[in-house]
Amino acid sequence: MAAALPEVSGAPGTKPTLTFPDASPSGELEVVVLSRGDGALVEAGQDIEVHYLGQSWQGGVFDNSFDRGSSISFPIGVGAVIAGWDEGLVGQQVGSRVLLSIPSHLAYGDRGVPQAGIKGGDTLVFVVDIVGVS
Repeated sequence: MAAALPEVSGAPGTKPTLTFPDASPSGELEVVVLSRGDGALVEAGQDIEVHYLGQSWQGGVFDNSFDRGSSISFPIGVGAVIAGWDEGLVGQQVGSRVLLSIPSHLAYGDRGVPQAGIKGGDTLVFVVDIVGVS
């Protein structure tokens, strides 16, 4: 049985909207390529440039780069970001829009990030547009 995942509306490159199913999230990392790019493959150790929206499961948006109007860059696959990003984005193609459903043990665990509105144990959902790698 396929995992219950939110529906994503909005074109790649624009701020997405998530519609959550009336179901509990998977306890596993779920990675769905919503639209495949035709760029280079993302490799561990590279800097990845992305636009993203992050929302807790059935909760509010806690961060997104679309409203700020600028993408962010960070090292990928080397432990600089949450494990769900490292595992879910390495091997994807530049230009892709990817949906990540990340269980808490691959995100912020039982601590959460209270100042960002992320509770301990929250499953986090991200829509990530991979802009480039270097």
